[in-house]
Amino acid sequence: MITAITEFKLPADTPRERAFEIFKASVPRYAGYPGLIRKYFLYGADGSVKGVYLWESRAAADKLYTAEFRKGIKERFGSEPTITFFETPIVIDNLTKETIAA
Repeated sequence: MITAITEFKLPADTPRERAFEIFKASVPRYAGYPGLIRKYFLYGADGSVKGVYLWESRAAADKLYTAEFRKGIKERFGSEPTITFFETPIVIDNLTKETIAA
């Protein structure tokens, strides 16, 4: 498994509520996306935004993070995203009592 963390900054005048509306509007894009196990939308009080994605594989992740993806982030939010990848050998989910191992 692979975890990808995308990061970008919202324009300074973007209210928190507007950021959450934008997040909610993007849910259909990710729901059922091939190879995506989980996605977290993170919002910082300073207007920073992170997406934390858990993927089945790096190949699955790379199908999303195209030049078009980066362009769409820049157009919607005004800044280019950075994307960092991590191998994810184990995930513990205490809500479901499930442990996922690569």
